[in-house]
Parts: sequence; C-alpha cells; structure tokens
Amino acid sequence: MFHIVPLAEARSLPFWRRPVTLLFLMAAALPIAFSTWLALLNNFVIEAAGFTGVEIGLLHTVREIPGFLAVGVIVLIMVMREQVLGVVALLMLGVATAVTARFPSLGGLLTVTMISSIGFHYYETVNQSLQLQWIPKGRAPQVLGWLVAIGSAASLTAYGLLVLTWQTLNLSYDLVYLISGGLTAGIALFCLLAYPQFEAPDPQLKTMVLRRRYWLYYALQFMAGARRQIFVVFAAFMMVEKFGFEVHEVTALFLVNYVANMIFAPLMGRAVGHFGERRTLIFEYIGLIGVFLAYGGVYYFGWGVLLAAGLYVVDHLFFSLAFALKTYFQKIADPGDIAPTAAVAFTINHIAAVFLPVVLGYLWVTSPGSVFLLAAFMAGVSLMLALMIPRHPEKGNETVFSRYAVAPAE
Repeated sequence: MFHIVPLAEARSLPFWRRPVTLLFLMAAALPIAFSTWLALLNNFVIEAAGFTGVEIGLLHTVREIPGFLAVGVIVLIMVMREQVLGVVALLMLGVATAVTARFPSLGGLLTVTMISSIGFHYYETVNQSLQLQWIPKGRAPQVLGWLVAIGSAASLTAYGLLVLTWQTLNLSYDLVYLISGGLTAGIALFCLLAYPQFEAPDPQLKTMVLRRRYWLYYALQFMAGARRQIFVVFAAFMMVEKFGFEVHEVTALFLVNYVANMIFAPLMGRAVGHFGERRTLIFEYIGLIGVFLAYGGVYYFGWGVLLAAGLYVVDHLFFSLAFALKTYFQKIADPGDIAPTAAVAFTINHIAAVFLPVVLGYLWVTSPGSVFLLAAFMAGVSLMLALMIPRHPEKGNETVFSRYAVAPAE
C-alpha cells in the first residue's frame, strides 16, 4: 500500500518529503490540538462542569492511563509500521479534541479525554522512537531543539489567535476545539498519504526490552513523569483558581511560554551538544527545585500573581530541557532497542501519573503549597540521579559506576 524508502536513499527525495521534514510537520501538528485543549481546559471544566481540584486530578489521572499502557505499542508494531501507527495516533488525537466541548460532564469529559490521550501517548511513544532512529547522534541535540522550537511556534500561533479573537469575536469552546482538532486531523491525513514509509537500517526488536544497564534511564524517566504531573495538572490550575485568570489571560501566559521556547530551544539543543547530558540535566533539576520552592511561597507567604506567572514561564523552559534524556539514551542504547525501549520508558514515565494527580487533588484541597514542596523534593531526587550520568555516556559507560563493573550487565 505504501512505498518503502530506505533511510539512506531519502536524501534523493525533495526536501519536503524527507524524514526530518515529516518530523517537523508532525511536531507542528500535535500542539495545534493538544495545546489548545490544554489552554481552554481549566476554564472549560470549571465553567461547564463545576470541577474542583478533586475532579481535575481525576481527569488527569484518566488522561495518563494510556501513557502507562504505552507498552501496547510493542504489540501494535508487530502488525503495523511505526510510522503509520504514529500518524494514525495523531489523527485520533485531532478527532477527539474536535468533539471535546460536546461532552460537558464528568463522564463525558473522562471518556473523550481517554480517547484523545490514547492518540497523544501512542503518537509520542512512536515519535520518540522515530526521532532517535532517523536523526544521527551527532545532530540529535540540535535537531531535537529545533523540533521543540517548531512545536512552540505552532502553539504560539494557536495561542496568539486565541488571545486576539476569544473576546473580540466571542468565540465558543465548541468552535475553537472543532477548528484546532480538525486542523491536526487534516495534517495527520496529509502525513499518511503524502510521505513514503522510511526504513531505518537497524531492525527494531518487537518484544519487551528491559536491560539492567538502562536502569538509570528508567529511574530518570520515572521521576520526570512524577514531577511533570504537578506542573501540568496544578500550575495552570492555580492561575485560574487562585488568581482568577480568564481564558485569554491563561492563553497569553502560554503564549509567552512558547515565545520563550521558540527562542531558547535551539540554543538549549546546542548547549546539550556542547556541555553534555550530565551538566544539562543537573542545571535543569537545580532550577526546578528553586521554581517549585517559590511556587510553595506563593501560597504560604502570599507572593503575588506576577511572580507566579514568571515562575510558570521559567518552569516551562526548564522542562523543555528534557530532550537531554533522549540523547542520553540514544548514546547508550543498542540500535535495535530504540522502539521497544521507547514504549517501556513511556510506561515507566507514567507509573506515578496514574495515581499521583488524583491523590494530589485531595491534598490540593487542603494544602496547595504542599503539592509544590513535594515537587521540589522530586526534583531533588532527579538531581541525585543526574549526578550518576557519566560525562561521556556510551554503550558500556551508562553510569559513573560502569567503570567498576566486572562485565557488561544486560
């Protein structure tokens, strides 16, 4: 059905049909739907469904279940090419986002969120695998930085239009979700039909892969997933609940985030390439400790809205450095392990996500500041783990302890 092109021959194709261009296009398509969904979510669920911290925590727990089940990708790639699976998952996300406002109840929102989340997480799992297979190691930090910047540009465009038109044109949630989700679905269909199937030189294992020598990567993924939940679920929710932000104000905050990402993500890619994953991740986690402690201060000491908004932007910038984890794994991995390990890592990343949002939702009701103090502790654990990354990671030198190993551990 699809024309297969070996990766080595892809250079002969027009630039717009090459693998890296497909990655760029998909990087732009995802945030059109997902970022719009996220920008409207807190206001929509509060206004249309009367959500509190308990319900929003439950919704995000449901949203993360498909991430926990990302190992299902290993089964699917036995019968479907990774590239096709990724594009179909992106299509699913777009369609589910388009109909979100048609279900303004707890049950309806949980259902449509589950469907869109399957698309999002299965796409992200496959996309990470394709990135590491298609991008050479020497160029990976720079190209991954550009991919972040392109996704930020797409989000910036969507958010800019929301800020300019939400009140002026008196837009409805239904219309905005329909347009953004439909656009993502349309781009996904184009990607499915316009591009050949690219064949990487190293066949991917289609079985579960768990190797002892990847233990540090697994641990860092687990902590990243736990820590991310607090930012995704509660940071923006705080701006609406505590400071009364309206849709256009939340969107403006997101817009500032993505302007910063457009500017700094390529520079961060160069920094990872220059300083290495160890130093980059240490810098990220020290910064996140400070940010989360300051978030706690917003609640305990009544620090103002400008500081909270500034912390949100800085927080988002630090999280964009997470692609250093991808390049760390690319350096230590067997080439055939990339696809199955991407699925396993996504599941590990979402273990805490399945229960943490709903548990912290109850804590949020009684002590919001404590949620951010817990996040600071998690960032501290991540810092301890980052100190175990060697300066020059590679197969056989996965951690600073590898030099003491008697034999390579599989």
